[in-house]
Amino acid sequence: MTTPVSPELLQSLAQLSPTQLAWLSGYAWANSQQGSAAAAVAVPVASTVESVAARKVLILSASQTGNARRVAESLQLKFEAAGIDVSLCASGDYKSKQLPNEDILLLVTSTQGEGEPPEEALPLYKYLFGKKAPALNRLHFAVLGLGDSSYPQFCQCGKDFDSQLALLGAQRLTERVDCDVDYQSRAAAWQDKIVALISQLNNSHAGVSNEVQQSVVAAQTAIFTKEVPFTASLSVRQRITTPNASKDVEHIEIDLTGSGIRYQPGDALGVFYQNATALVSEILQHTQVDKNAAVRLADGREVTIEQALQNELDITQTTPALVQAYAQQAHIAELDGIIADTAALKQFIATTPPVSILATYPQLLSAQTLHDLFRPLTPRLYSIASSQDEVGEEVHLTVGVVRFTHRGRQYTGGASGFLGEHLQEGGAVRVFVEENHRFRLPEDGNTPIIMIGAGTGIAPFRAFMQQRDANGDAGENWLVFGNQKFTDDFLYQTEWLQYRKSRLLTRYDFAWSRQSNEKIYVQHKLREQAADIWAWLQRGAHIYVCGDAGTMARDVEQALLEIVATQGQLSLEDADEYLSELRQQQRYQRDVY
Repeated sequence: MTTPVSPELLQSLAQLSPTQLAWLSGYAWANSQQGSAAAAVAVPVASTVESVAARKVLILSASQTGNARRVAESLQLKFEAAGIDVSLCASGDYKSKQLPNEDILLLVTSTQGEGEPPEEALPLYKYLFGKKAPALNRLHFAVLGLGDSSYPQFCQCGKDFDSQLALLGAQRLTERVDCDVDYQSRAAAWQDKIVALISQLNNSHAGVSNEVQQSVVAAQTAIFTKEVPFTASLSVRQRITTPNASKDVEHIEIDLTGSGIRYQPGDALGVFYQNATALVSEILQHTQVDKNAAVRLADGREVTIEQALQNELDITQTTPALVQAYAQQAHIAELDGIIADTAALKQFIATTPPVSILATYPQLLSAQTLHDLFRPLTPRLYSIASSQDEVGEEVHLTVGVVRFTHRGRQYTGGASGFLGEHLQEGGAVRVFVEENHRFRLPEDGNTPIIMIGAGTGIAPFRAFMQQRDANGDAGENWLVFGNQKFTDDFLYQTEWLQYRKSRLLTRYDFAWSRQSNEKIYVQHKLREQAADIWAWLQRGAHIYVCGDAGTMARDVEQALLEIVATQGQLSLEDADEYLSELRQQQRYQRDVY
């Protein structure tokens, strides 16, 4: 007998579960009777999911600074304690084409730059938004977004993933949750809700036993982490740009003696900093708050407002929430007008530090109200510029000190000013290592590498060279480095020249954007050497990029796309696919900020 449906439709139906087939039969019957399909469709998601047994949960973390990874790891522990079948994978290690076969996807993702996905999530992002995006009708999902509300595209990556998964047919288990930099409480609430929901679906309980909780705490305190940092000391600070340079870049050496801390080239160092004393005094002066007045912190501790401003709060970063909260206090029409204009607010946030808002629109505040304007202080991450095989119980950083003038007064960035100016040699600094598995040297020391960096993006490549030197690796090393002037900004010049002399550094290309009338950047050097770049890739070279995500890294990627397309005689679409394959193979890695 001839079937009234096509072979393709039959093949699709064969992939459905018994539950889905049963639901579909009712839906088809309703349509055949010309009834309202809405009645068949309007089955609550929880009810549909509820009837599916033996749920398998996949947690994907898409992390830029490590926060998303930590939340995902914590979620995994809660699922395991609840007896639920769960697996955890970094999105950069996940084979995207497996997604249509998954049961439940829980995505914890950060956002970087102007609303872009973190580096490790790019292959998954391109897969879901590409021309070959899959149908995900069998998938159920939930998304937790981590972000920073000081950026206009707050948690945009989480929003994009959430909407696209639904658009491709996946069923949302619960509404997306967006978290700001003080993400812990909202993330924990989302975790508990998800565990409880899936436990209910499995007819089990979501409670985490005291024994499990205690073991987790013990494991966390056994090593130094963001939650339990190590108190190190500054041993060396040395400026490595000339006095004539427009940028102050400092080489920082931190003593880790006795910590047992281990790190690898490619990792980052988290630094808890203290705000400048002069800045704290100025803020107190503008608001006429007594420095000894007590305030209650978000975690319940009580300290003086002076201590809170110096050690607990981010008082250097203007956010939309800060502007809105202060406008409500000050009742200034000009501020209300800025808030109402999205473009004006974005410009205001980018150019006006909090202290200038307080100075321009002075207002008497209580100590607690002043405290509540600011977000909790979070550590800054710096790419590590050393190999432990070279420096032992030390860690080196390359810090560009942010300096700016506003209303006739000079200021520095919070973390960069602390490390590059205010912290005295011998002074204490709390640190931890943030591992970066997506920025690693090749396991085979004979593999050639191409290192592309600008400014302080040179840091991890210094670590790479120290490590390859210590290993005795025979792989070729090519550095493409850019900065403003050869005479003022050639960071670690002596070391690079020595590596070239010893032939560890096989070749180099330098781009100086302010040395002459012509502005030359690293992407220009890449295009000049297009044939050699392609030849190195054909020999299995790994490409590394470190620097600014908004301009440098984007321009470098465009140059690489053009090189692959031209030299490989590919379309731009195929060239993009080629770079995606390199990412999947971990042959194209970026450390961007």
